Amino acid sequence: MSIHDSIPGAAGSRSAISLIMALCGAVGVAAAGAASAAAQQDDVPRIVVRYSAETLATDSGARKLYEQLVHAAAEVCPADSSSRLVSPVTLQCREQSIARAVHDIGNPRLAAVYATSSKNG
Repeated sequence: MSIHDSIPGAAGSRSAISLIMALCGAVGVAAAGAASAAAQQDDVPRIVVRYSAETLATDSGARKLYEQLVHAAAEVCPADSSSRLVSPVTLQCREQSIARAVHDIGNPRLAAVYATSSKNG
């Protein structure tokens, strides 16, 4: 199944993106080969973020979708509840999840928001 799918029942105007958790285990999956990576991908946590083409038609809509992706990445890559600090592994998981979602959506406005947000931290 593709990360970027149409939502069944929507008249082609709504889309969805799954954020896939990419922790240290993903490196091992990649080394094991494409066939096993496909099987393992179904086992990783994911969140579907729904958006419409109309959302991405404006800068404010792209910013709103980016915020939704950031929130979803925080859910998919949760911080350790026993610490106030977010680990570098968790931060990397979140960044990879957001970057993958932005890439898969393939919208220039969203990419610009991502680029600006990445530079600003």
